[in-house]
Amino acid sequence: MTTQTHTLGIDFGTSNTAAGYAVDGKPKLVKLAGDQTTMPTTFFFDFDNRKTLIGEPANQALLDGLDGRFMRALKRVLGTTLMHEKRQVLNKRVTFVDIIAGFLREVKVRAEADTGLTFDNVISGRPVVFHGAGDPREQQAEDDLRACYIVAGFKEVSFMDEPEAAAIASGALEQLGEVGLIVDIGGGTSDFSLFRSGEDGVEILATHGVRVGGTDFDRAINIDRVMPLLGKGGTLRKWIGEGSSPIPHSIFNDMATWEKIPFLYTAQNRRLIEEMLTLAHEPDKLGRMASVLENELGHELSFAVEQGKIAANSGDADAVISLGLIERGLSAHLGADDLGVVLEEYSKALYGGAAETLHLAGLAAGDVRRVIYVGGSSLLTLVSDTMKAQFPKAEHSFTEVFTAVTDGLAIASGRGVR
Repeated sequence: MTTQTHTLGIDFGTSNTAAGYAVDGKPKLVKLAGDQTTMPTTFFFDFDNRKTLIGEPANQALLDGLDGRFMRALKRVLGTTLMHEKRQVLNKRVTFVDIIAGFLREVKVRAEADTGLTFDNVISGRPVVFHGAGDPREQQAEDDLRACYIVAGFKEVSFMDEPEAAAIASGALEQLGEVGLIVDIGGGTSDFSLFRSGEDGVEILATHGVRVGGTDFDRAINIDRVMPLLGKGGTLRKWIGEGSSPIPHSIFNDMATWEKIPFLYTAQNRRLIEEMLTLAHEPDKLGRMASVLENELGHELSFAVEQGKIAANSGDADAVISLGLIERGLSAHLGADDLGVVLEEYSKALYGGAAETLHLAGLAAGDVRRVIYVGGSSLLTLVSDTMKAQFPKAEHSFTEVFTAVTDGLAIASGRGVR
């Protein structure tokens, strides 16, 4: 007896992942962790128990201070040379293809356990751009992600642009002839898709993307508000003679970048900071960076920044980023007004991304009747304020921002692999 295979729609995200399939033309999301239909795209390599944890258990292991290595935002590594470099993890030499494939394999296993179905085929969401329009890494990034799915055990792999999937799920077909704009702000990219709904489905008029996302917002806040408390912007006395020189910025910038943090905990970096400490004009601040390196607190620091961002986005003028994990009572102010100042350049990038999409479609802002927001980072007030200023006459909709892409992929999965 031949086992019937089905197609699974997977939204492998920079921050979170979800999966679903079609039942009578409707999306049904699978349970990936208990009753949860989404799980964090995170990894923790537990050195003591020699296990790889993913999702919420990985986050908890980090917060519990277990001995191991935490990783997040690996989607941003797709297309880079890092994907195929072998590195030692739990006594094995593996690449990021192997690591991501292990995560996707677990999604497949959990989906099959939840549904009793066999999923040999997958339709995966993909950002409109992984790195940037015309970037030579674009095709390599898709090839890398395809390789991850194949290693994970899927036999046929197809892709759909994430905004197109969101348009399918948005109910656009109920408003025939309407022109809408999908604004998909993910963890690593922001995608824009103009569409027109018709009797034959959703017609994509133009798509455009910029490599700006939630992790970039966190990074900018981290660099602007937190890293100066750890020595960024400080100066060093010269070994010989008078004068001073600036402390190099690279280690601070990397410590604020989710995907680079795991590679900073080296003896070389610790020695570098210790050497600079002897020459620093403000050794107390640089000493905090030494503590972060020694105790491997980079990811905890980024989580604190993320929480501070959420508090500021709620409108709290007195919001702070709590840094007590580094030093008792330490914090960085991040009020609601500060958030807009720190992220101003990203507001301009988002405005430009939407404007370029209009240009590609040959449309004016007044032609857009509905703006649909997708992705957790689209809930940032900065995003909606920027779009409302650009599309003042449009209806702005925030329904299902976390699962719209997965819903659309699930619906598409019922139509067969493209």
